[in-house]
Amino acid sequence: MSKRFYPISEDFFNEHINPLIKQRYSKAGRPQKVSNYQVFCAAMYVLRTGVGWRDLPPCFGYWHTIYLRFKKGNDRGIWWSIILKLQQDKKLTMNIVIADSTTIKTHRHGGGLKGGSKARA
Repeated sequence: MSKRFYPISEDFFNEHINPLIKQRYSKAGRPQKVSNYQVFCAAMYVLRTGVGWRDLPPCFGYWHTIYLRFKKGNDRGIWWSIILKLQQDKKLTMNIVIADSTTIKTHRHGGGLKGGSKARA
């Protein structure tokens, strides 16, 4: 496994992150084809590189399966609980940067048509 695609070890994941994921899911249903480790690393890859879900490398599995598991976890608040728990345990240091249009310069032609969204005749 490449460190580029899997930035954390599977041992660290199984010890610190996987128990937090398993707390929020039930065991009912079909067995998972893609492991929680692959879903977590794929989500980290998407967040780190900015690549679209459809462009995930095949080593993670089918992109739609990964996306649905990420979305379901996001709806349940799993990802924020993982980040908060890892920060409390001093296993993670994370800096969050928020940018908006007042801090990023846009070229004068990058704003769209003059006069708003009305189409010219």
